[in-house]
Amino acid sequence: MSLSQPTDAELDVMIRARLASIGIDLEQLPAGSAPDPDTGSPGRDSVLASLRGFMRTTVLPLSSYTFAADARLAQQAAPPKLYPSIDVVREAR
Repeated sequence: MSLSQPTDAELDVMIRARLASIGIDLEQLPAGSAPDPDTGSPGRDSVLASLRGFMRTTVLPLSSYTFAADARLAQQAAPPKLYPSIDVVREAR
């Protein structure tokens, strides 16, 4: 089964949900694509178009990134330990 690219409407729903989860309401922006003449705030449609472009071009390469096999980078790839002092004692036994 091959995956298809999400439609603009599907991306809009996802973008609005993600922004709402962190307290950002796009309804506060002026409607349309023209910026607000008084505040300079971008229009809602232009913000959504920009975020759709970001989702389509940037998220996939970022999510597929992996660290090199270099041993010096192994510490960066491993998640931190919750209680490192306890683990050091356990490893010494």
